[in-house]
Amino acid sequence: MRLVTRGDLDGVTSAVLLTTMEDIDTIELVHPQDITDKKFEITSHDIIANLPYHPSAAMWFDHHELTLSNESPPPKFRGRHAIAPSVARVIYEYYASDKLGSYEHLVSETDRLDSAMLGIKDVTDPQGIILLGFTIDSRSGLGSFRDYFNNLVAWLKTMPVEKVLSQPEVRDRARLLMQNNAAFLKLLSENSRQDGNVVITDFRSVEKVPVGNRFLVYTLFPETNVSVRLQWGPEKKFVAVSLGHNIFNRTSKANCGRICSIFDGGGHKGAGACPLQPDRAESLIAEIIKLLKTAG
Repeated sequence: MRLVTRGDLDGVTSAVLLTTMEDIDTIELVHPQDITDKKFEITSHDIIANLPYHPSAAMWFDHHELTLSNESPPPKFRGRHAIAPSVARVIYEYYASDKLGSYEHLVSETDRLDSAMLGIKDVTDPQGIILLGFTIDSRSGLGSFRDYFNNLVAWLKTMPVEKVLSQPEVRDRARLLMQNNAAFLKLLSENSRQDGNVVITDFRSVEKVPVGNRFLVYTLFPETNVSVRLQWGPEKKFVAVSLGHNIFNRTSKANCGRICSIFDGGGHKGAGACPLQPDRAESLIAEIIKLLKTAG
């Protein structure tokens, strides 16, 4: 079997759980839009986790809200969909197996990071599994990590977290992440503006965005309750838009996932993403910001 998932901590933890319970020999990391647009072939030998539903998959696990832009599963399918802090939680509870008992703390910390239930210290001085999660977060800008993802899965199945964090590659990524936070904060300040309750960060004019914690923007704009981040997708074929609630000011009433679904994206209430065609980007970005401001 092949596992098809997303390249983040939730994907890593899901892979740890599923490779423990199922006969999986390969892992493929895929962007959600590639599933929605049918650009990635899914077969009956695939298990999908943390990605939109695909009718050809043998099993499917997800925790995001279902949107009109994606296919919906039939009443009976193998796997589980539930609104939960992480898809790892959905998988953990689906199997409810003693074989997964040693991963309870890993799943709980994955819940915290994926649902952004973090304190300021978790952002400014992350430790343990939270730090590990930031090193595998593509939005932190640490580059390609396919091999790193597979290494983390193998390490977490055979080592305590403390030993995983001591691995040279993990240490290097953690050091790079922390060293560049100052430069990232400077760039955030230079390329962000506040519009009512919304902070908009536009990195489209930046040739190379330095690595950095995506939640740092909220330390600069504490009065805002939701963010919009703009940057180019691969080869500048589309504008990548990310929305998120301010994790330190949890007053936003906007459903980010539903808003993004209007623009052929998706997500959940607290975070979402969508691709915009460059020729229509400016008007659509303005529409997104208006929706966020209207929601309050």
